[in-house]
Amino acid sequence: MTPAIDLLKKTRAEHWVHSYTHDPKSPSYGLEAAEKLGLDPARVFKTLLVASEKNELLVAVVPVVGNLDLKALAQAAGVKKVDMADPQAAQRATGYLVGGISPLGQKKRLRTFIDESARTHATIYVSAGRRGLEVELQAEVLAERSGAIFAPIGRY
Repeated sequence: MTPAIDLLKKTRAEHWVHSYTHDPKSPSYGLEAAEKLGLDPARVFKTLLVASEKNELLVAVVPVVGNLDLKALAQAAGVKKVDMADPQAAQRATGYLVGGISPLGQKKRLRTFIDESARTHATIYVSAGRRGLEVELQAEVLAERSGAIFAPIGRY
């Protein structure tokens, strides 16, 4: 399937895979997933990559209905400043294409931060590593399998 799903299967993590037909013209991959799967968008999370002032790539997982608070992420990561990563650098580091980057099963293990709002849901949805493919799992399982920490990094 994808490295993300392979990781979940290998570690016997409870998860459910959901697929839909991706429309390449869709302006928002995450909102498209919520709409096509009939989900509350607050439970669908996008995976974003940022670069610190030292060019360290970091992974941020935030709800598709909000935005990433760059200052809050920098504070959580203990760095001075972060900016959105170059899409090509994100693809090289993760092994996934933009729009299908999963926080799981990336080529390089990057420090990962999940917005604390994820803990308010029984399960959340993140990219399973391909456009049109989502994985549903508990936020704690995502944190454990990705080595992530929870932090207030979303803006609503």
